[in-house]
Amino acid sequence: MDIFYLGHSSFKIKGRSAVVITDPFDPAIVGQKFSKTEADIVTVSHQHPDHNKTDLVLKSKMVISEAGEYEVMGVSVIGIQVDHDSKEGKEKGKNNIYILEIDGVRIAHLGDLGHKLNDKIVEQMGDVDILMIPVGGTYTIGPREACEIVKEFEPPYVLPMHFGSDGKDEKLLPVEDFLKECGYEVEKYDKLILKKDLINYEQIKIVMLEKR
Repeated sequence: MDIFYLGHSSFKIKGRSAVVITDPFDPAIVGQKFSKTEADIVTVSHQHPDHNKTDLVLKSKMVISEAGEYEVMGVSVIGIQVDHDSKEGKEKGKNNIYILEIDGVRIAHLGDLGHKLNDKIVEQMGDVDILMIPVGGTYTIGPREACEIVKEFEPPYVLPMHFGSDGKDEKLLPVEDFLKECGYEVEKYDKLILKKDLINYEQIKIVMLEKR
C-alpha cells in the first residue's frame, strides 16, 4: 500500500485492488493546489467545499458521503457519524469518520472531527493501524485534543492533517504545535509505503508526508 498526501484533509491511498481518495478539496477555498486525479473510491467526511470537491476525482466508481458499511473492489469502508463541533453539531453540523480496511491495514480518517471521542465511538472504530487526524483547531480539534485521541488508540502511524500551511486560512494552527504537544518520533516521507506484516505495533510514529 502507498499513501500520498494531497493537502488539507485529502490523501490518496493506493492498494492492490483499488485507489481511494479522502476529502478532495476546492483549491480556491483552501488556497492549495489540487490537481485532477483518478481513483476508484472517494470518501467525503462532510459537505463543505474544502472536503467535497468530488468532480476533481476522475473515473470514480463510488462516492461515499454518509455513515454505513460499504464493500467496494475489495475495500471495506465503515462510516460513523459524529459532530463537527463540541456542541452536538449545533454550530457546524455533522461529520463522518471513515474506517477503511485495505490490504489488511485499518485506516481511520477522522474528517473534521470537532470533539473528543466517547467510548461508544472508540469501540465502533476498533483497532487502528493508521490514524489520519485533524490538528489545526478552530474548525476541528486542536493539538491537545488530537494528542489525547492518539494516546487512546496508540496507532503505529499517525498522519496529521487540516493544519496551517501555505493555504489561505490563517486561523489553523501549524502542525508544529501538534508535534510538540505529542512528543512522539517524527518521520518525513514523500509517500508512506506499508505492508501489514511489517507494521511495528510497539511504537507510535508521526509521519509527515510531502504534499503532492
